[in-house]
Order: sequence, then C-alpha cells, then structure tokens
Amino acid sequence: MRMHGLGLAVLCLMVGSCQAAETGEASPKKTMQAFASEAAFEKLLKRWQAQQQQRGREREAVVAMAPMPAPVAAAADAYAGSPSLDSIQVTGSRLEEGAAESITNVQTQGVDEGGIVKQHGEHLVVLRRGRLFTVRIGGDALQPVSVLDAYAPSANPGGAWYDEMLIAGDTIAVIGYSYERGGTEVGLFDIDAAGRLSYRDTYQLRSNDYYSSRNYASRLIGDQLIFYTPLSIAPWRLERRDFYPALRRWHPHSTPDDFKRILPATRIYRTDDALDPYEDDIALHTVTRCDLSKREMRCESTAVLGPEGRVFYVSADSVFVWTTQYRDHGQPNRSSVFRIPLDGTAPSALKTSGGPVDQLSFLQDAGGYLNVLLTTESKGEGMWAAETAEGDTALLRVRLSDFGDGSTAAKGADYLPLPPISGEDPQNRFIGDWLIYAGDGQARWGREHDPDARAVAYALRFSGRAPPQALVLSHAVERIEALGSDAILVGSAGRDLHFTSMRLDQRAALAATFVQNDAAQGETRTHGFFYKRQDASQGIVGLPIVGHAPKGMQRYLGESASVLYLRARALRLSRMGQLDASAAVAVDDACKASCVDWYGNARPLFIGPRVFALLGYELVEGEIDRDRIGERRRISFAPAAARIAR
Repeated sequence: MRMHGLGLAVLCLMVGSCQAAETGEASPKKTMQAFASEAAFEKLLKRWQAQQQQRGREREAVVAMAPMPAPVAAAADAYAGSPSLDSIQVTGSRLEEGAAESITNVQTQGVDEGGIVKQHGEHLVVLRRGRLFTVRIGGDALQPVSVLDAYAPSANPGGAWYDEMLIAGDTIAVIGYSYERGGTEVGLFDIDAAGRLSYRDTYQLRSNDYYSSRNYASRLIGDQLIFYTPLSIAPWRLERRDFYPALRRWHPHSTPDDFKRILPATRIYRTDDALDPYEDDIALHTVTRCDLSKREMRCESTAVLGPEGRVFYVSADSVFVWTTQYRDHGQPNRSSVFRIPLDGTAPSALKTSGGPVDQLSFLQDAGGYLNVLLTTESKGEGMWAAETAEGDTALLRVRLSDFGDGSTAAKGADYLPLPPISGEDPQNRFIGDWLIYAGDGQARWGREHDPDARAVAYALRFSGRAPPQALVLSHAVERIEALGSDAILVGSAGRDLHFTSMRLDQRAALAATFVQNDAAQGETRTHGFFYKRQDASQGIVGLPIVGHAPKGMQRYLGESASVLYLRARALRLSRMGQLDASAAVAVDDACKASCVDWYGNARPLFIGPRVFALLGYELVEGEIDRDRIGERRRISFAPAAARIAR
C-alpha cells in the first residue's frame, strides 16, 4: 500500500498530541453538550448573521480584496490526535439467530428497512409507481385484493417520489420525498385481515433530500419509525430559520405555517469544533423517531450540529452518523462520528480520519465495539457518491465507551491499515466476525469487464490484528452478501454473471463458482438479494437478472426479466432455474407519481416453503421439485388487470 505522508510515530512527535490520546490522559465527558436554551442557539445564529453582513460590507468596500483566510478550528489539536489514514505505516502491498424471519434482506436483525414489498399476515403488500397493492397468498391463494394511491386522495403527487414502505401492526407507512412540498412525506394507511387498504393520514417532515443509491431512508424497530434527515444550514437560510426539523399533518390547504418544530434547541448537540457556514457546509444531523402505535403519529427529534458530509448506519440501539469537513488548499479533511441513541439520551462523538463507503461499512458488534471500513477519499453516500472510492484504506475499531463529548480523537492503535479499496462500485460487508471487501466492480456502470482480469477480494477477522487474506477471483465483485455464516460474491466477467461462494472458518477460502451465461444483475440494492437458509449446510439463493444487452443504468431501471435461483449445498452452487416475466408488452398503468423504479421492481420472496418472484406488476409462484424450480402459476396485479376491492 502506497504512503503519502510520514509514519504515525513521526506525526505524533510533530503535533505533540498522540501521547495524550494513547495514554488516556484526556478525560472526555460521557456525552456531547446541548445548547442550554433557545436563546443560546439563537445567539449563535445571530453571530453568524452578523458575520455575513460584515463580509458583505467588506466585499462592497474592497471589490479586489484577496479572500480572507479561513479561521483555525479550535479543536485542531484533537484532530491531530487522530492520524490521517495515509500516515499509518503499512507492511506490505499485497496481504495474504434471534429476530423473527423477514422477507427483506436487512443489514441488522430486528431493524427492518423501508422497501417495496412487505408481508402482512396472509397478504403481500407492494409499493410500485405511486400505488399500493395487496395480494393474498394465504391458504394457497394467489389473488390480487386491493389497490390504492400511495398518497393523500386530494394531493397533487407531481414532484414527489414514494420510495419505501414499512408495516407496524395494521399500519402501513409509505415514505416519500416531495420536491414540491420540500420534505419527507409519511403516508399512513390501514390494512385489515382481508388485505383491504384504506387511507388514514399524511404527515410531512421538513428535511433535505434523503436519496442514496445504496442506503434506505427509514427503519422500523417495533412500533418506532426512525428517520435520519439532514438539514443544511446555508448562509441564505439563516434569516428564514427554515432549517429546524418540523412536522405538519397535511391537508389540502396546508401552508408552511402549519409546520411545528419537533426539535428544541435543548436537543441540539455539538462538538467543540469551530463551525462557520461561510467556510464550511453545515447541517443539523437529525434523527427522528415516530410512534406508530397510536392513530395520530407523534414524532420527536435529536440533532447534532456539524459538517454536512455524511454516511449513516442504524444499529439495534443507535444511529451512527459519519461527517467529513472537506478542506481546501491541501489541508487534511476532518471527520467525526456521532452516536445518537434511539432511547432519546444524549449523543456522543469521536474525532476520526477518513470516511466510510456506505452503511455496510459499519458494524456495532456484540462485544461493545464499533467497526468501520474507511478510505481517505470517501465522499459520503448522498445520491450516487458511494459508487466510487479512492485513497488509502483502514479498519477503525473503537469501543463504544471511547465515545465522549466530541473533543477527543480515536487513537492511532485503533486503525488497522489495509490494502486499498478503490475504483468504481466498491463493495464491503461484515459477515459474522469477518469483514469482506473489494473494489472496482467495473461492469456495473456499463463498461465491458475484461474476461481475463482477476479481481481481488480481501477477508479479515475484524476483532484481531492479523493481516487480511487476498483472494483472487475470476470476475469483478459487484455484490457481497451473507450465505448463512459464509459469504457469496457476485459479479461480471465479460458477458457472464459469476457467483462465488466463500467459506469463512478458521481462514477464508473460495469454495465454488457458478456461471450464468449472457446475464447481468438486474438489481444492485441489498434488498434485491435473498438467501433462504434451509439447514446448516444448504439453502436457496435468489437474485434478479437481465440479459447482458442492457447497458449502464438501463439494466436497473427497466423491467427485470427474471429471478434466478441457485441451490447452495455445502457451499457448492448449482442452478435450480428461473422465474421469468411475461414477454407480453406491459400495460399502460396511467402512472401519476414515482414513474421510475429507482428502488428496483424485482425481488425473490420466500414465504414458508413457498417461493415467489416479484417482477414488475407480476407475482410468479415457483414450484420446487428436488433441486429444480419451475413456474406453478402467476398473476398480474397491474391497475388495469387487478380485481379491486375497496
């Protein structure tokens, strides 16, 4: 691994701050400090406004004045205590069940993620192109039941995207973003035992756009609906004060005045960093919890004031937000990770270096540690930012008890240098006590993958200090998933799609490869994959695929052609078959909202012993005969074809 700077020991001698961090001489407070009152936060905002006015006057008086130097952050020494990733010495360039079953492939058991299909009793509920659908599957049925717009009956859905759905009891929550109304929308619908849908309410939560090509905006733990919603504090927003998290119950005559703040200043926390909205991108990193156990939704928020760049991860008890303060003129970027507990108690923080690729770069483990895969050139995960990674790489492993008031930094010994993850389509995943990662998926964005190339995946036990193993594959790595306690890596080589199983035992080892000719992934999000474990040694893999012909984004935004099923037995992979979409031309659904399937439209579904493929507006049921799967029957629930019961 290349070196860009001095070794850690030399860096510590230069800045004189690593020793205190290493020996624990600093004694951080247990949590971050909130603003004492509304007046205290207002005082800060007025100071920023005064600075804006002063700078405006200076620009008018001296048009040719050179740019003013940026202020020096008060916590510079604390950041110096967390070494940059490129300063950590590397020794070589090539180094050798508890929660209820879910039909969604989630990162953390018990933490459901917003998706396009969920199960409610004997029914599947599907969110697609601005509508909700229910299909009865109980009692060996396969029957469309109900369809309803996924927004308020009197609302104009123009400029809105309805992306994610969660179910708590008999309440369906549809999560969307409205560019017209400027925030996250939560539509609440009732579903009865017969699968009939009825509209209840719509709430709007003031927020910036939450979209990420990899992460999901919403989580559900029990009856608690959880959002991470950043709100930028730009200089031109200071006068309007429209950056406070607020909620309104929507009605046809709603106005901005209907928004009611759900974040008092006494629940806004900050580190000791010097923040300047004219030099830095600043945001209120807000975690909002909404109770779905009552008919009327009530929400409350906690926020941390910090730099705007972010990646977030939701564990069973906390939301972790990683922020990066990007610096100009060759200065190193400054990073921090905030831990915001879901029980409403005060957040804590730690200064760090580098940044994660995406939410899959995190794991809060059972031993009380936070583990994060980092690169020096992370750009966060907003929109499409997670699709590339550059720079040096390390694993950060810190105790949760090391988090404090944000004034101290992770120690040099907390970082394990690793071979770089770089290029397009970086992939990483924690599986059991292993971290698996690889970079440069290549074929995902339309480039032809060299059939003679040999991609390298790295596997390491994250709780130890042993160097990672380098495992050479015959294909690119575009997906890493758990195969029980082992792993499966999926990616292209030339015109073909490869599936390679990886044994994770005392050491990691490649086990077997299956090749699907003339094919590519039809879905890249984590929810597109599912592994149905049948016993300790075998299970079934499901993944949407398309023919090789589509290029770039076409393969992900068009109609998925098939779901491929593989038998995994003792890590050997064999083809069971595939369930295909109809060759007939799709019906005109008179779409009014969310008319692009940004979250995909195909899913493999395993409900008890039954197997299904969701393919656009079709639900196809498979029939397994030993190690083969074939079509048993299918239905279309498209608006023009479904039998509708209201």
